[in-house]
Amino acid sequence: MEREPVIFLFSAPSGTGKGTLVAELLGSIGSIRRIITCTTRAKRHGETEGASYYFLKREKFAEWIQKGEFIEWNGMYGDLYGTRRKYVERIIAEAREIGDDLVLEIDVDGKENFITHFDNAVTIFILPPSLEELKRRIWTRKAESKEQMRKRLARAEKELARKDGYDYQVVNDDKDKAVMELAGIIEKEREARDKR
Repeated sequence: MEREPVIFLFSAPSGTGKGTLVAELLGSIGSIRRIITCTTRAKRHGETEGASYYFLKREKFAEWIQKGEFIEWNGMYGDLYGTRRKYVERIIAEAREIGDDLVLEIDVDGKENFITHFDNAVTIFILPPSLEELKRRIWTRKAESKEQMRKRLARAEKELARKDGYDYQVVNDDKDKAVMELAGIIEKEREARDKR
């Protein structure tokens, strides 16, 4: 029996732990899979092609922009990120057939563009416990220059100002608690879909 998938869009400022929460959800909830996005940034330790991202050369990304291949795309910290239309349409068709739902990690601008194409998306914003804690997390990473960290923090403050445009907001002050809350949201939205 075919079933329309619910697409769960997760946004959060850098340093909030969104990626960790999504990974935990994917490992603990059945019938849910991740939509993989494209990026021009370099692969980080532990990342895998086609599982973490589709890593593209900047020229290829630019070519796909020209051809209208992306549902949404943007530049961030000198790199490009985007969600490819044909891929998403294929993943949705597969999910519909087997009864899976979908998860997409996406920034606040990308979310706005995505929901104009797919109105069955449920949007979830992950919040840090406080702005001070977010600052601490960003500054203790030490993986980037001070200028890069300042840029991340400035962007985070702008993203936090847009949190009210989401269906749900979850504070990540305790990972296990946040994962339970997110699992509850997914269950609630699945039940709502099945009643329609």
